[in-house]
Amino acid sequence: MNDRASARTRVMSRAVVRKKLTDSHPALDTATLLVSEIVTNAIIHSDTKNGGKITLSLADCHDFIHIEVTEAGGDEYPHIRDDEWSEGGRGLRIVQTLATRWGVRQDPTGRTVWLQTEYKNHPERPTPHAHTGTASPRQAP
Repeated sequence: MNDRASARTRVMSRAVVRKKLTDSHPALDTATLLVSEIVTNAIIHSDTKNGGKITLSLADCHDFIHIEVTEAGGDEYPHIRDDEWSEGGRGLRIVQTLATRWGVRQDPTGRTVWLQTEYKNHPERPTPHAHTGTASPRQAP
């Protein structure tokens, strides 16, 4: 995946979060940052960089947000690096800090990094619903 396609995929994923949650949502900033980190990891560390696709699923579950990013998988299993002072490797440390729960599922067709982040619900908010979007790096110019 080239740099333009990578940047476009990250921008599209953040736009999905903003569209789903809207500007007034109490978890907007946290969810946007978490999605950005997981999508960036998928682009850099998975076989998706070789032309695969990334699927982002996001559900507002009344008092928490459930997020899943599915990608092509790869040789290296997602993990938090031991060296917290290294140049890279902070993405999952951010996820561990901000997410209430997170994990990884892997099968022969790919890998899904999932997470949940809680928020304080406001009574005037409408009933939550789910949204799934697919960002295909091959479609980027």
